[in-house]
Amino acid sequence: MGNVGLVVIGRNEGQRLRRCLESAAPFIGRAVYVDSGSTDGSVAYARSRGIEVVELDAAIPFTAARARNEGFARLLHIAPDTDLVQFVDGDCEIVASWWQMAIAVMEQRPELAIVSGRRRERFPERSPYNRLCDIEWNTPVGEADSCGGDSMVRVSSFREVGGFNAALIAGEEPEMCLRLREKGWKIERLDAEMTLHDAAMTRFSQWWRREKRTGFAIAEGATMHGKSAERYRVKMHRSNWLWGAIVPVLAIGLAWWTRGISLALLGFYPVQWLRIQASARRRGLTPSDARFFAAYLLLGKFPQVSGQLKYWFGRLSHRPSRLIEYKGTDAPPDPAQEPSAPAVKAGSMHP
Repeated sequence: MGNVGLVVIGRNEGQRLRRCLESAAPFIGRAVYVDSGSTDGSVAYARSRGIEVVELDAAIPFTAARARNEGFARLLHIAPDTDLVQFVDGDCEIVASWWQMAIAVMEQRPELAIVSGRRRERFPERSPYNRLCDIEWNTPVGEADSCGGDSMVRVSSFREVGGFNAALIAGEEPEMCLRLREKGWKIERLDAEMTLHDAAMTRFSQWWRREKRTGFAIAEGATMHGKSAERYRVKMHRSNWLWGAIVPVLAIGLAWWTRGISLALLGFYPVQWLRIQASARRRGLTPSDARFFAAYLLLGKFPQVSGQLKYWFGRLSHRPSRLIEYKGTDAPPDPAQEPSAPAVKAGSMHP
């Protein structure tokens, strides 16, 4: 795999990072681990496996985008002939069959800047929030507008657009993909298993913070690129305001003056739920998953609009953005004491 390198980023991932680095064994010598202030021994463990380590300076705000950029720079320093870079988050394990397929596609199609595959949740049955992640990542196969944190990137395309925007606390992948597509590059989602992820979300509060972070990224993206030809994130931004703020405020706020008639506006929520459910079914979700996904997608408008408010408050008050983290810092149980991860079938498109 001569000209392919690996960049792993993480912060207090514990056993999750161990699984990730074990799956990266073919790239020892061309792998970089970037750590964002871990206190759980992650740095020492990565070095014990012979992996190059970058420890980010805590004086500069941590972001995943910054970590990936610095990892990319170090990788190209130690292996300047690298043509392709696989980025992966430290809470993910790389599926062994992914490498050869992704490399072959990138070699055959020089117009591709990025290829990604199916990121699958390791334990979707442990909580509704893990299950949501698994459904969320089941995106359509073929040409795509964006990718997630796990993806294989062509070095020349990454350099052409200057990599990720290190200032973004979330949403850095689709933002970079927009800039790549504006330069004529393409992004492809392959029908292949790529990574097993461990969301470790067991509490509603974790899900709420994750959705709040998404809302923040939507507001920031719309501000940066909303005037582009595709009106980047504008529709999402408006949808969150509509369903997460305007409809409930009007329905409840005017109830006294309208003698309760304004509460009829809340009837639009089940209608919207049915619309989202129908769209999810067209994507191939089962009826049960479609109903479940639609309910949480609609509920997510409330924390997302909270994130948008956070963005605008920070922008207007000139306060710097800080990470919105949803995971705890405790390492998960040893996998030897955990139930087996679900088997995955290459090419399967359903959770």
